[in-house]
Formats: sequence, structure tokens, C-alpha cells
Amino acid sequence: MEGEAAKQELAPSAGLPVGPVYDTGADTTIAATTHMIIKSAEIRLRVENTDTAIDRVTQVVGDAGGYIISSRVWYQAHYDGENYKYATITIGVPVQQFERALNRLRGIAVKVLDESAAGEDVTDQYVDLQSQLTNLEATRERIKSFLDDAKTVDEAMRINAELSEIERQIEEIKGRMNYLQDRSSYSTITITLEPELPEILPTPTPEPKPWSPGETFEDATKTVTRAYQGIVELLIWFFIVLVPVLVPPIFLVWLLWKLITRKPK
Repeated sequence: MEGEAAKQELAPSAGLPVGPVYDTGADTTIAATTHMIIKSAEIRLRVENTDTAIDRVTQVVGDAGGYIISSRVWYQAHYDGENYKYATITIGVPVQQFERALNRLRGIAVKVLDESAAGEDVTDQYVDLQSQLTNLEATRERIKSFLDDAKTVDEAMRINAELSEIERQIEEIKGRMNYLQDRSSYSTITITLEPELPEILPTPTPEPKPWSPGETFEDATKTVTRAYQGIVELLIWFFIVLVPVLVPPIFLVWLLWKLITRKPK
């Protein structure tokens, strides 16, 4: 009943959403604000230059008052043998700057290849934790009063053990509430940067040449003509160059051979 009463007390009125904001000190304060939404997004961008894009992402994070959660850079070889730089960066930005940061990230890209966004409403979880925290704190105060009335050492030790367990649960709930508040205050965006690759020109497919008997006859005629021309040119070189050069030495060799082999009378 106490939990339901706490939810009704924090429920939206007149169409206005509420969400608890608290101080993790001794006293817990709840104030009306917007719903606690954990927002996240993933965006894949094709960029002209990866290094320039990384610098611009860093600038977007700084202007939004956010921070870089993680980053990874790697190189990948492609068909032309070159290594191209890729990067994945996860950033956290205030929830009020979520949409504005996404718009600025889109402006970095030559083309947005993929984009997805999601939101999780954790208001009910937070309200439930707030109710549990209230109940546990009330239980702690009652146990402390029992401790004052303890008559024996064993009784005091059992009460102290129960008090320690209650305080442990209180700290766990406060830690969970802190986590939900921090996650709803800052949204996460994962950006994947891919370089723009050179365009692959398609190899033209050769078209089959139609059969043409006339062209075949013409090619055959040209081949025969070139063959006869080659024979005639060879004969010209033989009689104009080779015969005058080779005949005199051959004649002298033959004449000497005759003189040497001549029989005496």
C-alpha cells in the first residue's frame, strides 16, 4: 500500500509527465520533472575522410557537453590494394542534446548508410525503487529502536545483523537509482565511420562481331598479297645484296681449290 501511495503521489497530473530526482544523502528528495528515458542510437556514416570526420565528431561531443565513452580505429585493404581507415566511436551526450547531436552527425557524412534509435522508459522502475527505499529506511529506524531496547548481548548482535542487512539493501537501491538517473541524463550514440571508396568502373562486355564473308575475303586477299610481297622483297635482297657480296669470295675459293687439286701432266 505504501508503494502504491508513492506511485500515486508521483503520477502525472493534468497531462504533465513526472520523473523523480533525488539526493543520495541522508534525506531523499523527489521533484516533478520529465519521464526518465534512457535513449541510445547507432548511426553508420560514409565519410570523405575518416580523420577529418573523427575531428568533427569530437567537436560535436565537446559542443554538446558530452564525453567519449570508447573508440576504435582499424585499417582494411580493398580491391585497389590501398588500406582505408575505419573508426567506431561511442559517445555520451546530455539527453537534451540527443536529437541535435544526431542532426550534426548526419551533416558529417557523404551518405547516412544506417541509423537506429531506441528509448527505454525507466520511470516506473525508479518509482518502485523509491518506494522500496522509503520502506527500508522506515524499517531501519524501527530496528534501531529495537536495538535500544535489547536486553542481552545476543539479542543486540542479532538486531545489528538485521540492521546491517537492511543498510546493505538500502545502498544497493541507492546505487541502482543513481545508475538509472545517470543513464537517463546522458544518452549514448555509437558512430561508425566508413571511408568513401573509389568507384569501380565496370569492364565493358565485348559484343560478338557478326559474320561477314566480304570482310573475310578481303582479309584473305590482303594476307596473300602481303605474302607475295614478302617473297618478292626477299628475292630483291638476295640478288641485290647477297649475290654481289657472296659470289666473288665463292669464286676465289673455287679457283684456289682447282689450282691445288690440279694433276701434273
